Amino acid sequence: MIYDQLLEGKKGIIFGALNDKSIAWKIAERAYEAGAVFTLSNAPVALRFGEINALSEKCNSKVIQADATSLGDIENVFSESMEFLGGKVDFVLHSIGMSLNVRKGNVYNDLNYNYFLKTLEVSALSFHKILQTAYKLDAINDWGSVLALSYVAAQRSLYGYNDMADAKALLESIARSFGYIYGREKKVRVNTISQSPTMTTAGSGVKGFESLVDFTERMSPLGNATAEDCADYSISLFSDLTRKVTMQNLFHDGGFSSMGMSLRAMTQYDKSFQVKD
Repeated sequence: MIYDQLLEGKKGIIFGALNDKSIAWKIAERAYEAGAVFTLSNAPVALRFGEINALSEKCNSKVIQADATSLGDIENVFSESMEFLGGKVDFVLHSIGMSLNVRKGNVYNDLNYNYFLKTLEVSALSFHKILQTAYKLDAINDWGSVLALSYVAAQRSLYGYNDMADAKALLESIARSFGYIYGREKKVRVNTISQSPTMTTAGSGVKGFESLVDFTERMSPLGNATAEDCADYSISLFSDLTRKVTMQNLFHDGGFSSMGMSLRAMTQYDKSFQVKD
């Protein structure tokens, strides 16, 4: 396999694996196949409804419950992980996102602000808390890698993505700001992946998501990147092959982010004007 033993000897923490549709789940599987050992963490409610114990058994891992908005819980994840893994970690994945406004169907120009703050806290500030905790505990080895999952809605307006777009913009800003400090002082790199829309449990909750997936598939010259594709890319970013890549938002979307209009998308658009007899 292309990632065979690429992470041999590496230790990590993976936040956010829910079920076998999760990108974090696929990344965990790939990391294990690549030779890494790691712990898994998710919120209590996710652990109750998810299937993370099956992933833990498959990957010989340990599940550590944590509310990613709680500094105490995050500190416990790092402390227990270092104890379980026998020292500092080499990589951390942040795959955490949630919007009550999206779930409740509140449009962007009529947001519930309490929900909005929760979106930012869960989907973006949790990333800062993870980085800050790791930094203070000196929990990541030199030349380690921290990665968070983002989306192009941080740069462009996409119908239905709602306040999650603001959260992703903040997530990417945190990666740049903390990436400078962490890189300068600890040689730890911090990046985000701007992934194609992917049929995960969370993604499918966005209004019109299936149509969005179809549109981006038609627009992208290489087609949408799958969860498995994202896992492969993530493994390369956890590896020593990408030691000088940091503070970047890396588009992993089949070329969608550079497109204006594709032939396939224009052809479909033209069909909408055809009048049937």
